Amino acid sequence: MSLIRVASTYAKSLIDLAIEQDQINAVNDDMQALEQAMGSRDLVLMLKSPIIKKGTKEKILKTLFSDKLSGLTNAFINIVVRKGRENVLPEIISAFKDEFKRFKGVTSITLVTAKEMTSENLEAIKSKLLKSDLTLDSVEIDTKVDPSIIGGFVIQLGDKLYDASVAHQLSTLKKEFNNNEFVKAY
Repeated sequence: MSLIRVASTYAKSLIDLAIEQDQINAVNDDMQALEQAMGSRDLVLMLKSPIIKKGTKEKILKTLFSDKLSGLTNAFINIVVRKGRENVLPEIISAFKDEFKRFKGVTSITLVTAKEMTSENLEAIKSKLLKSDLTLDSVEIDTKVDPSIIGGFVIQLGDKLYDASVAHQLSTLKKEFNNNEFVKAY
């Protein structure tokens, strides 16, 4: 089973349990704290190390987080370690963030433009996306600037990519000209 699938399965289980026990906000806060902790390269390497035994990993995690995280999150981490999936913990945290956004009705979008967008243009794009069937109740836009697209924009919405950039249009035209079968060879 792929890491993404395993992480998604564990994240969905945790979010379902947190909703059932009415601890969703506490667990979300815990996941944010864990995400910050995963910024430590040593911690991630320890989790992914096949040399360090499960018991040792469990003790280290208990020492680090037992008094900082809720009981539900600590129990979840213990289950992940006992099942031998501690190496997937950073991916589980990321998948949990995605599931939490979906639970709250937030759609994350990446918008790439050649120049910095004005706030008016961002609001116009946001309102058009909210009116479409592609988004949930609210939209969170991550903007990036890439001068290589020349003009236009590229929107990534989940696994969908909408490329309305000038660079893409020029590339399409170039392919059409190269495949033009109607030009007579003299």
